[in-house]
Amino acid sequence: MLLQKKICMLGGFAVGKTSLVGRYVSSTYSDKYQTTVGVKVDKKLVTVGDAEVMMVLWDVQGEDGVQKMQKTYLRGSAGYVMVVDGTRGPTLDVAEKVQQFAEELLGPVPFVVFINKSDLEDQWDLDENAMRRLAQKGWYLFKTSAKSGVGVEEAFLTLARKMLEGETRA
Repeated sequence: MLLQKKICMLGGFAVGKTSLVGRYVSSTYSDKYQTTVGVKVDKKLVTVGDAEVMMVLWDVQGEDGVQKMQKTYLRGSAGYVMVVDGTRGPTLDVAEKVQQFAEELLGPVPFVVFINKSDLEDQWDLDENAMRRLAQKGWYLFKTSAKSGVGVEEAFLTLARKMLEGETRA
């Protein structure tokens, strides 16, 4: 059985959404910063248990405020990835606002949080209490690195499993 699932990559500017998609879909990474204008769509086929899932990844332009976020990009999403830059603490605040916006629009669809740039963890600027609070709220937090690939596959597969769990309950 082949299922197709739309997943939006959300978060502030320059948190690593495009780099994470590149790492996940084609195992590539570039140090060159590329601003996403609008949305860029990529696909990856994964197997979860007995199901094949075509992950349709919508890399949405970064927003540091939800008032500009395009609702049309989010519609129809089966789940989403919230990306935070571990070296820039305020991107966690942006993620909380964007997550609230996404949930109001989509309802309680599955999502995971990538705390990106784990290869620079010694330079992280995150509030440990805030991260603990989010984990206590049930947010799935993953330390990832688009550069090294650490945590990326595991985090995406967790999202795929969570989306399929929703299918079996429906």
